[in-house]
Amino acid sequence: MMRRLLLLRHAKTERPEPGERDRDRKLMARGRADAPVIGAYMLRHRLMPDLVLVSPAARAEETWTLLAAALGKSPRVVRDARIYNAGPETLIKVIGETREARTLLVVGHNPGLHDLAVQLIASGDVEARERINEKLPTSGLVVIEFPYDDWSRLHRSSGRLERFVSPRFIAIATE
Repeated sequence: MMRRLLLLRHAKTERPEPGERDRDRKLMARGRADAPVIGAYMLRHRLMPDLVLVSPAARAEETWTLLAAALGKSPRVVRDARIYNAGPETLIKVIGETREARTLLVVGHNPGLHDLAVQLIASGDVEARERINEKLPTSGLVVIEFPYDDWSRLHRSSGRLERFVSPRFIAIATE
């Protein structure tokens, strides 16, 4: 039985105001427009998570709220403080503790999510892999499939990139 991991970088965020905590930064207008585009894409392509792990940063929670509204039905959501500013090792540990989800969505931040995606992907579409090696943009969604049925087995170079999209890429593809 396969496992599917969806990594979503939060949507476009405002620059921090003087004295504002990084984790309190909110989405800008483009971010509020982009998140539902990804949600609609996920719904259209049946990329429905069983469980969502969300960083407690305002921008990640706001991204998930806007995306979830586009999905229609909401899966179980867990806010996990370890995702905020996490590196790939921490993210692998958090994901590895997951038990029940066959399809897991993690809503978080760069550079951790980008580094994690690059480390996990061993195969898949070459062009998409080159694009993700360059960068994981805001509202970028990475879908990686794994040939095992237990998240605790997650390790480097064990996944196949199923798809990599962003609102900009979706707009170009539908022109």
